[in-house]
Amino acid sequence: MDIARILITAGEPAGIGPEILVKMAQNPCADQLIVSASPQLLHQAAKAAKLPLELSEFSPEQAPQKHRPGHFWIIPEELPSEVHFGQLNVSHAGYVLNTLKTANDLALNGDVDAILTGPVHKGIINDSGLKFSGHTEFFAEHSNSKKVVMMLATDGLRVTLATTHLPLRHVPDAITPQLLEEVITIIDAELRQKFAITHPRILVCGLNPHAGENDHLGTEESRIIIPTLEALGHKLDATLIGPLPADTAFQPNKIKDVDTVLAMYHDQGLPTLKYKGFGKAVNVTLGLPYIRTSVDHGTGLDIAGQNIADIGSMQYTLQFTQDLIRRSKQP
Repeated sequence: MDIARILITAGEPAGIGPEILVKMAQNPCADQLIVSASPQLLHQAAKAAKLPLELSEFSPEQAPQKHRPGHFWIIPEELPSEVHFGQLNVSHAGYVLNTLKTANDLALNGDVDAILTGPVHKGIINDSGLKFSGHTEFFAEHSNSKKVVMMLATDGLRVTLATTHLPLRHVPDAITPQLLEEVITIIDAELRQKFAITHPRILVCGLNPHAGENDHLGTEESRIIIPTLEALGHKLDATLIGPLPADTAFQPNKIKDVDTVLAMYHDQGLPTLKYKGFGKAVNVTLGLPYIRTSVDHGTGLDIAGQNIADIGSMQYTLQFTQDLIRRSKQP
């Protein structure tokens, strides 16, 4: 089996990301793990966690090397000021975005097989004057991807989103035939290419309570969602189910044979996913020219630097990423 290269970004420097990476470094892994981060920050986190850490600078020209416990390959990114765990600093925002830009560039160039991102703090980045709405949007822009789709996955359930980080009052206007066609087409293609699913089955939620209740609770289903699904049914070699009321769409008998549930907005689909799999869920960006995954938790500022951060989500995400790499390379 070929050794894959997985590039991990450490995320918010004052959060739990560096600690989690140092703990992850102690475990065996069949692939090469490369980190985009400050070497000083990782050594600081290792000291706080009382764990050994050796760093070697990464070069794409070198042959991939299997991970060895207690060691990372690193792409150094210098911080402008000292980090105090648990304390946000606007001067670190540029550093965070630089680590993401480095990851994007290496993935676009084919120098790494996947990007795995640690948690960032959107607020402090925007407070610094840099516009940032999330990893998903950042990688879409920097990879020149016309449209991307957010997926969260856990054992037995994948949820994809028609809209992502959008205020709820703006969601109905965003649900258009064009948007749904773009989103479902991307989902169909990515389930085939990256998940090796030959005939995707996609369950689609309605926007309104009871999926509109025959237009008594909203007309988006009859005007937009149903006609779009019918039109796509003639274009795609996929099974499109719905729209179904979101309050019953996630019943075990409904999701057991589907490859993803498409929710119309962020908090329609993700509460169920996170209730089912928090700590063992993965964020995947569909529609990028490379594999990008992320942990399902935040920066954990309240516990940063205390050596109590759990690495379960990062471990699960790493295993998921490794599986995705191998699936995507199947003939």
